[in-house]
Amino acid sequence: MRRAEIIFVFLGTSLGACSSEDPCEGVSGTCVALTEGASAEEVQTAMIEIAPGGTLAFGEGTFSFEVDLSLDVDGVTIRGAGQDKTTLSFARQTTGAQGILVTGDAFTIQDIGIEDSPGDALKILGGDGVTIQRVRVEWTAGPKETNGAYGLYPVQCKNVLIEDSIVEGASDAGIYVGQSERIVVRNNVARNNVAGIEIENSSQADVTGNTATANTGGVLVFNLPGLQVENGHGTRVYANEIFENNTPNFAPVGNIVGSVPTGTGIALLAAHGVEIFDNQIRDHLSINIGIISYAPIGVPNDPSYDMYSTAIHIHDNRLSGTSDTPTGRLGALLISALSELMPNGPFIVPDLVWDGAIDAARAGSAADRICIHDNGDADYINLEWPLTGAPKATRDLAPHACSHAALPAVQL
Repeated sequence: MRRAEIIFVFLGTSLGACSSEDPCEGVSGTCVALTEGASAEEVQTAMIEIAPGGTLAFGEGTFSFEVDLSLDVDGVTIRGAGQDKTTLSFARQTTGAQGILVTGDAFTIQDIGIEDSPGDALKILGGDGVTIQRVRVEWTAGPKETNGAYGLYPVQCKNVLIEDSIVEGASDAGIYVGQSERIVVRNNVARNNVAGIEIENSSQADVTGNTATANTGGVLVFNLPGLQVENGHGTRVYANEIFENNTPNFAPVGNIVGSVPTGTGIALLAAHGVEIFDNQIRDHLSINIGIISYAPIGVPNDPSYDMYSTAIHIHDNRLSGTSDTPTGRLGALLISALSELMPNGPFIVPDLVWDGAIDAARAGSAADRICIHDNGDADYINLEWPLTGAPKATRDLAPHACSHAALPAVQL
């Protein structure tokens, strides 16, 4: 019997020899079992021929691929024997923009590891119904500019669940959900990435119960110009552990996350309708929470883009640790403002920083206010962008003594 045995199972009945180690054991419906040593051609054929609603079950061991894999059948589940027992390795990959590309709806992947893809590890494009559970993505040589950009990467998707997964080493974002809606990212670990978790140009997202540590930035909520889906809103970031995200930024030159200061807990960029609460955020070299607009970055060539952070509600968080070495463009603004406010030191960055940029046409709008309250003894600075002329920065929190209605939980 050849080492790469493929067993087809229909409605729970094996058409080949089964054993106690059969990857399809316990699966009802169509199942294709893939054992260690299966080639990329065999795996890709299985992904093409799998029936809608079927399961691709990988056994224990390491599966090594020199090309990318793609799946466009609806309702398929990919599962392994465990995130540390089954590994799909793309260390030898020479073609393809990602390790795995999925374009079908109702896709599930569980209990499997993906390693060392030169591009994105797992990209899911345009899917309605995405479930990622107990998946490990890792670049095993640690943080490097040449690592793939994204680990878990649903984009232009609906109804996305990412939970109980681990991502390490992405040169952009470990867990990234972009241009999508109805998203739950919970109980994951993101470490040693540039951005641990990023929600970008997306609406109705819950980021909860995660641990983000040893990244450049822990959690990012961004809106960027020039994308097909713009001006996302309605993200809740709550009950997360976000600490010691002080890994030097290793993003390739030109990437927007390359501007994230080393040592950032949470960063909001042109974010709208965001609620941040009940998080433990501590020990960052640059900043615990930063709220910025696109203004310090440049003038967006996109007339429909809202470049200001609006309707932000930050409350009931626990922030601690001294930030004293801010880096990057935001760091330069902080150094300038704090030097004006405290010319004789000590140079300590407040826990919460807002660049102060506002849309003059909407100044005074209650709906757009940034509300900050009940964060213990956390301090604050408004940089009053643009920093020109006489010192304008202020540490007065009184203008932010307000609340917004709690955002609703995301229902998938």
